[in-house]
Amino acid sequence: MYVYNDCDQQIVNDRVAQFRDQMQRYLAGKISSDEFLPLRLQNGLYIQRHAPMLRIAIPYGMLSAKQMRMLAHVARTYDKGYGHFSTRQNMQLHWPKLEQVPDILADLASVQMHSIQTSGNCIRNTTTDQFAGVAKDEIEDPRPYCELIRQWSTFHPEFAYLPRKFKIAVNAVRSADRAATMVHDIGLHLVTNATGENGFKVFVGGGLGRTPVIGSLVREFLPKEHLLSYLEAILRVYNRYGRRDNKHKARIKILVRALTPEKFTEMVEQEWQQIKDGPSTVTTAEIERLKSFFTEPDYETLPEIDTSFEAHRTQEKVFANWVSRNVYPHKKPGYAAVTLSLKKTGIAPGDATHEQMDIMADLAERYSFGELRVSHEQNIVLADVKQSDLYPLWQDAKRYGFATPTLGLLTDMICCPGGDFCALANAKSIPIAQQIQERFNDLDYLYDIGDLDLNISGCMNACGHHHVGNIGILGVDKKGAEFYQVSLGGSSGIDASLGNILGPSFSEDAIADVIEKIVDVYVANRIEEERFIDTYRRIGIDPFKQQVYRNA
Repeated sequence: MYVYNDCDQQIVNDRVAQFRDQMQRYLAGKISSDEFLPLRLQNGLYIQRHAPMLRIAIPYGMLSAKQMRMLAHVARTYDKGYGHFSTRQNMQLHWPKLEQVPDILADLASVQMHSIQTSGNCIRNTTTDQFAGVAKDEIEDPRPYCELIRQWSTFHPEFAYLPRKFKIAVNAVRSADRAATMVHDIGLHLVTNATGENGFKVFVGGGLGRTPVIGSLVREFLPKEHLLSYLEAILRVYNRYGRRDNKHKARIKILVRALTPEKFTEMVEQEWQQIKDGPSTVTTAEIERLKSFFTEPDYETLPEIDTSFEAHRTQEKVFANWVSRNVYPHKKPGYAAVTLSLKKTGIAPGDATHEQMDIMADLAERYSFGELRVSHEQNIVLADVKQSDLYPLWQDAKRYGFATPTLGLLTDMICCPGGDFCALANAKSIPIAQQIQERFNDLDYLYDIGDLDLNISGCMNACGHHHVGNIGILGVDKKGAEFYQVSLGGSSGIDASLGNILGPSFSEDAIADVIEKIVDVYVANRIEEERFIDTYRRIGIDPFKQQVYRNA
C-alpha cells in the first residue's frame, strides 16, 4: 500500500494544526457557525442528529493492521467504542466530542491517516474492487491509478469548491463490477484495445440520490498517460456549467442530462484538446513509481489445492458453507481472499466495535501479511490467506462474530445509519435490517434463494444505494410517520440498472412480510439456477405487485 514520504506527512500534520486553531477559535466564539461550516467539512466533520459525525478516509479501502488498531483506539478513546464502515470504503464515528476532533486527527496522522476531503463539494475518496491486486479476473491492478487520482485530486485548488460533491470509482474486471462504477460521477473501466494496450473506458454522470442515473459512456478508450488530463477536462466543464443555485440539481448527472451525453462529450473533448499534452500528462516513470507501492507480498510456492483444507471442507458442512460464500479465488496457487462479515444479525450492517477492530488487525497480521480491505458492501477483506490457514481463520472468525456465511445473500445487506443517527433521514434503517435478518435466519433457505442484493436507505440521499439493490428499501415520511417504499430490479454490477417502485409504501412492521412475499414470487417463477435479478427482468414487476398488494 502507499507509504507517505516526508512531504505527505508534513502536509497532513500542518492540516491538523490548522484545524486545531480553527476549532479553538470557533469554540471561543471568534468565528461563527456559518464561517466554521466549510472549515469543518474540509476535515470530514458533520453535525448529525444527536452528535457530530467524523468521516475518516481509507483510500481505495486499504488499511494496514497498525492503522486498523488506530481506528480501534480512536473509537475506544473518543467515541462510544465502535465505528461504521461505509459503502465509500471509509469509516465513520458517530459520537465524537467537537473539541476532541483535532486530537483524533492528530492520532490518525501518526499512522498516515486523515479525514481530508471526506466531505464538502470536492473530489471524495476514489473507490475500487476490494479484491484489487489478487483477483484472477482483473486486467491489471487498479490501485496505482486510484492512488494517482488521490494524489492529483487532494488539495487541487481548481476543484476545491465544485458545484457539488464528486465521486470516482475504478473497475479492472471485464465481466463484473465490484465498485458500482456506473452510479458514480465518473466511472473508469480498465480495458484492453485491439493492439493489446491497456487504458480506460470512461463513464460520466452516474449517481443515486433524488435523481438516480446510470452513467453515460463518453470515451471508449483513453490511454493511461491521458487519465489526469481527461479527468481535468471533465471537471472543468462541470465546474464551469454545473448549477450552483440549487444543490439538488448541482451534481454532474444533471448537467449531462441537460446538455445530453453527446453534447457533454463534445464539450469535454474540446476542453481536453487544449490540455491533452500539458503538465497533467502521466509519464511511464510516474506510473511505475506508483506501482512500486503495490508489490506482491512474500508469497510462498504452494500447491493449487491444500489437502488439509480440502479435508475440512469435505467433512464439515458449516465450514464448507462459509468457504462457498466468504472465500474468493486468488491469482496465486494455494491462496484465497477471505471476507470477514460485519452483518451479524442484530448488529447494524458495517458496524464494528473497537475490540473487533483490534481482533481484525490481529487476524490480518496472523493470516494476511498485515493488510486489510474495506469492501463496498461494508465488510472487511483479508486478501492473502493461505488455504492451509482457512480452517483456523474460520474458527477465529466464528469466535469473534465475523463468520456469518451469507456473502451476496439477502441478509448481507447494504444499510445506511438512517434515522438513528442522521439528521437528513426520514426513517430508521437499522431496525428494518434487523427485522429482515431475523425473518430470514434459516441458512438453508437463504442458500436456496441464492444471490440477492438488498439495500436500505433512510432517505432520498441514497447512502444505502437502494436504487441499485435487487430489492431496495427507502425510508419515507408520511405525515410524521415512518414508512418504507420498496423497489425491484436494481443492480450495481456490470449490467447496472435502477429499480422500479413496487407501489405504495409500507409501515415498519409490514416490511419483513413484504420481502417474504417478493421472495416467494421469485422462488415460484425462477428457472433452474436463475438469479433474482434475472427472474425479475424476465417476468417483470406485475407478478410481484399482485402478490404483495393482494387483499390490501
